[in-house]
Amino acid sequence: MISTLTGTIRSISAERIVIEVGGVGYSAFVHSKTSSALTLGAQATVFTSLVVREDSLTLFAFISDETRNLFELVQTVSGIGPKVALSIMGALTGEDLARAISSDDVSALERVPGIGKKGAQRMILELKGKIHDFSESGSYKGHQPPWREQLTSALVSLGFSPKESDNAITEVVNSLREDQRDPAQVELSELLKFALASGKSSRG
Repeated sequence: MISTLTGTIRSISAERIVIEVGGVGYSAFVHSKTSSALTLGAQATVFTSLVVREDSLTLFAFISDETRNLFELVQTVSGIGPKVALSIMGALTGEDLARAISSDDVSALERVPGIGKKGAQRMILELKGKIHDFSESGSYKGHQPPWREQLTSALVSLGFSPKESDNAITEVVNSLREDQRDPAQVELSELLKFALASGKSSRG
């Protein structure tokens, strides 16, 4: 999975950038806050999320690892794909999003393009308790234990969407807890094997 790119910014628009790395230009979707923070012709490092589909490979780029992680997290909400997730990142800071989720502020979420009232209510329901660890500067520190982050990264690199990986991991956790096993004490390779089996069955 492409996680970061460091190179020269060759093209900038409100919705897309091209960054040249080793003579290859990578096109990535961005929101306006990201594009305004970059300079044409300058060296830059961007944090990327690769969305794999049967007929496409699409890159999304951000200027911080925290924003990229949050972008992937909101896609675990039912009905939210990468384009809507990108709109959320452009409209709200991580701190604003956390505040809206924790305070059940539907109106703040409704203002995001592509999110209606039902979508806002669903976000609050599904993200409650997952977005809460922010510093005063609004930097996203993390929403899940290290083993789950590593397992999510492994599944996404194998072609799972953030939502599919989240669903597969949840099934694994529930299964382990039925056997009174702590996921944190299980080897990552074993967790991955369980998650792949669970994901395969849910994909049909």
